[in-house]
Amino acid sequence: MTRPRPSRLVLPGAGAMSADRPLLGILLMLGFCVLAPLGDGVAKVLGQTMPISQLIVIRFAAQAIILLPIVWATGRVWRMRPPILALAFLRTLLHIAGIGFMFTALRYLPLADAVAIAFVMPFIMLLLGWLVLGEEVGPRRLAACAVGFAGTMMVVKPSFAEVGAPALLPLGVAVTFALFMLVTRRIAKEVDPISLQAVNGVMAVLLAAPFLWVTSRLDIPYLQLVTPSGREWLLLAAIGAIGTFAHLLMTWSLRFAPSATLAPMQYLEIPFATAIGWLMFHDLPDGLAALGIAVTVASGLYIVFRERAMSRAAPPAI
Repeated sequence: MTRPRPSRLVLPGAGAMSADRPLLGILLMLGFCVLAPLGDGVAKVLGQTMPISQLIVIRFAAQAIILLPIVWATGRVWRMRPPILALAFLRTLLHIAGIGFMFTALRYLPLADAVAIAFVMPFIMLLLGWLVLGEEVGPRRLAACAVGFAGTMMVVKPSFAEVGAPALLPLGVAVTFALFMLVTRRIAKEVDPISLQAVNGVMAVLLAAPFLWVTSRLDIPYLQLVTPSGREWLLLAAIGAIGTFAHLLMTWSLRFAPSATLAPMQYLEIPFATAIGWLMFHDLPDGLAALGIAVTVASGLYIVFRERAMSRAAPPAI
């Protein structure tokens, strides 16, 4: 799945690692940029024969199975105050929706196109910060948002001509994950990331499993439960492990390098998605889509470097 611009998270017990180690942080983020589209590629394979609701339940169940023992073994605190628990519940709903949009989009779109369209998310986050949080956004960054959105539309146009409305699904990914990140920013300082992801997995299974049970009884072919083959069980285990480990790589990378250093690297996810899409499905973006991807990446990088320059120029707080 496509991914939000990272914000710095501090894990319990990180005091001994307070000194930055930028090279290690960059390597960890590079691992995330490879694993995230790889997980999407596996989802694209499974989505051709398995209902999306079944994929979602198994994806989050694997996340809970992997992380809950870590939480218990390390003595992490997973209980939350009621207001934070409510936000964690909202975050889980957004996470389910975002993954559902992406997994569905991958049924119809090439991997690189789906990931590139979803990278309109940083622009949406910037606009939400301006409109909802009252953050200051100058005319240059607003112009970059407009250019980036135009680049995204260049990717959407050929996809829409080929598959129709499903080409818009990655825009749903962008909106839901932008809101997901706003909620995550609100609770990140109060909850350990591993504990939060473990709770996220449990909540998602409890929410999605009843939906899966109900829809599987409807007379709709693509909602019927399927019994995975041996190969599909391996791919299902892989999609849960890859998604969980990719998130942890991003979290760990932020322990060793500033987000300003790591944010530009996330755009490497698009060329990695292109390479994985070619290796797995022999898909490559056409001329207009490739140009749109280049415009989107350039606009996103401009915003990243503009924000870095603004933060350096700002006077220190007294």
